[in-house]
Amino acid sequence: MSNILMIYASTTGNTELMAEAITDYLEACHHTVEIRTFDFDPIDVEDLIEYDAVLIGTHTWDDGTLPYEVEDFDEELNETDIRGPVYGVFGSADSFYDTYGGAVDILWEHIKDLGGHVIPQKLKVDLTPDQEDIERCQAFAAEVCRLLDKAS
Repeated sequence: MSNILMIYASTTGNTELMAEAITDYLEACHHTVEIRTFDFDPIDVEDLIEYDAVLIGTHTWDDGTLPYEVEDFDEELNETDIRGPVYGVFGSADSFYDTYGGAVDILWEHIKDLGGHVIPQKLKVDLTPDQEDIERCQAFAAEVCRLLDKAS
C-alpha cells in the first residue's frame, strides 16, 4: 500500500472528474490517496517527497498556459529536491485552442527537468470526460500502480 498525493485545479469540474476516476481506481488497489486542490488547500512542495506518488491535475488556461492557481506551485518546484516519488500529470483541455493541454505539458516537462520520475504518458481529456476518457483515467492509474509495485 502506497501513500499518494492527488493535487488538482479544476474550474469547470472536468479535471476534478478525472481526479475522482483516478483516485477511485487507486483506492480500489488499496492505496491511500490524499486529495488537495490548488484553490483551497495549502501545498508545500517540500512535503512532496513524503509521498510514494504525486499526481497533478490541471486545466489549461487561455492558449496553453498554467492557470494562475498552479503558477506558484510550479515556481516553488525549483526551490526543493523533488526526486523520490513517482509523478503523473493529467488534465482537461480544449481542442478549440491552438495549444492543446499546454499546462499538462509544461508541468510534465518541468518535473522531468528537475529530476522527477514522471510516468511517460501525459493524460489529456478534451473538455468533459466521457466513458472512454474515464477508462483512460483508469489506465493512467493502473500505470501508477504498476510503477509503485515495481518500486517496492
